[in-house]
Amino acid sequence: MRRHVFSFAVLALFISTFVATHPTQAQTPEAAINHFKNALKKTARGDLDGAIEDYTRAIALSSRFETRKNNARNSGNSFAGSDTVTPADDSIDNIKVIDPFTANAYNNRGLARYNKGDYQQAIEDFNEAVRIRPGLAAAYLNRSAAFRLSGDLQRALQDLDRAIALKKDFFQAYNNRGSLHHELGHDEEALSDLNRAIELNDRVADSFYLRGYAHLALKNLDASVKDFDRAIQLAPDMAWAYQGRGTVLMKKGLMQPAIDDFSRALERNPDIVWAYLNRGLAKVYLGNEAEAQSDFDACLKLRPDLKELVAQKIELGRHLRRLGK
Repeated sequence: MRRHVFSFAVLALFISTFVATHPTQAQTPEAAINHFKNALKKTARGDLDGAIEDYTRAIALSSRFETRKNNARNSGNSFAGSDTVTPADDSIDNIKVIDPFTANAYNNRGLARYNKGDYQQAIEDFNEAVRIRPGLAAAYLNRSAAFRLSGDLQRALQDLDRAIALKKDFFQAYNNRGSLHHELGHDEEALSDLNRAIELNDRVADSFYLRGYAHLALKNLDASVKDFDRAIQLAPDMAWAYQGRGTVLMKKGLMQPAIDDFSRALERNPDIVWAYLNRGLAKVYLGNEAEAQSDFDACLKLRPDLKELVAQKIELGRHLRRLGK
């Protein structure tokens, strides 16, 4: 049987890598710091509403503190405790930063709101974080994620560019920019970013998984398989890595190994529509149409809107089977 290259369905997942910041002690009221620490603990427990409440209190306390401090400076009087620690001085484009604590609180509250699905409110918090502290690379990374899920891919890309400009070894930013470039169809750029991410940290399965899809889009099939192999080695339960490797094996004409990988993907995540669709296509190609139909039925149960695509794949499988005989 000859090998054929044919169309397939894939989905590259967005890597949700975010960065939370930690409390900055510089000239900040102890009560504000305590609220910040409590918010971190609540976030770890999954209590996002409680975390947001504590971050809000921390922001209010630190903001009032800053107002009092500025008034004291303007009147020529010193503020009690103001000479204990000098505030952090991040500078970018000649902008001096004097309030890292409040910026960090806005960044983390934005993360909590993001995780609740409140993307617009999250963006507003990240806006405040970078207004106060323009050198806070984590806030640009996080705002990019919110822009992306809000559908504003260009602003998401701009924020990742900014994060990397601020922090040249920012693994998460390279990872997410590579993912975004792939989504935009910029696979050469995606490959470059993911290569850099893997140089910085070669123990993260997501990076290899994403690079596998970039190689696949560029028709680097052997490199793609190698990356999916590595992703699976690092994360044996990563269902989408099996789905990705299965699609490459299909393109290489290795139908039974592809079916095995789609089955592994579905064992780990029974809701991967494309694994049902592609496994059904591979079975049609091998002449097992009765078995294929159960896969197509499962696909349509999850995505009834794919009815026309399923019909096309059935005809494609039959056509390729005839050509292969």
